[in-house]
Amino acid sequence: MGGEGGGQDNSFNFLQVLLEGSIAGGTAGVVVETALYPIDTIKTRLQAARGGSRIEWKGLYSGLAGNLAGVLPASAIFVGVYEPTKRKLLETLPENLSAVAHFTAGAIGGIAASLVRVPTEVVKQRMQTGQFKSAPNAVRLIVAKQGFKGLYAGYGSFLLRDLPFDAIQFCIYEQLRIGYKLVAKRELNDPENALIGAFAGAITGAITTPLDVMKTRLMVQGQGTQYSGVINCAQTILREEGPRAFLKGIEPRVLWIGIGGSIFFGVLEKTKSMLAERRKREAVKDE
Repeated sequence: MGGEGGGQDNSFNFLQVLLEGSIAGGTAGVVVETALYPIDTIKTRLQAARGGSRIEWKGLYSGLAGNLAGVLPASAIFVGVYEPTKRKLLETLPENLSAVAHFTAGAIGGIAASLVRVPTEVVKQRMQTGQFKSAPNAVRLIVAKQGFKGLYAGYGSFLLRDLPFDAIQFCIYEQLRIGYKLVAKRELNDPENALIGAFAGAITGAITTPLDVMKTRLMVQGQGTQYSGVINCAQTILREEGPRAFLKGIEPRVLWIGIGGSIFFGVLEKTKSMLAERRKREAVKDE
């Protein structure tokens, strides 16, 4: 079920595409999050450390369980919304605008998933920097101190980083697959999907590092009023730490998202093809 050709056989079954996308997205999200969580923790601590302060190397899996509780629905919502939106746009737009379809579907999927992703990310980063010991405890205390909006700290900068990230990554990935298929004149195998996913992830990760640094600073500050917003945060970092600070954590980020892209897209395509096979078998049985 390689996305592109799928929309041509009569109008696709919206609910089926949504459900299969959700299952594939949730599976891929959980696998990649568990595998790469320690690198993410190191990256968060590097970015949160101001000046020359040392980072803590203990508790690299701190907050994983609570994070998975958010990653599973967020990844399921993202791909569940992305797949049918992509199909609909590919049916509607001319073929030479397929990149626009992928980019737009990625952005729409990102907005839908952000409602779950932002609170998850806020709790995760506070736990990674040692502010709380458990996820339920973190949620309770954040809401008690800052109200419900405390769970959406840095929402603007999260959208600023994650919307372009999702849209660019999925667009690069889908476009590379289309190009590769044209050259290879066949469907892609699992290692090829994983390799293209790694490439798309690494490029996108590098491009969006400055936005990631700002998002980390805004989310970690909590009630602190060191930065009043995205623009103020950018100006303060530039003034106090210089332009190089915007590339803090770029090496672990590119590594993490590159490997993450290969695992995520590899698992995603494998799960999608397994679900499609199962559907075909059931269709044959029913005839």
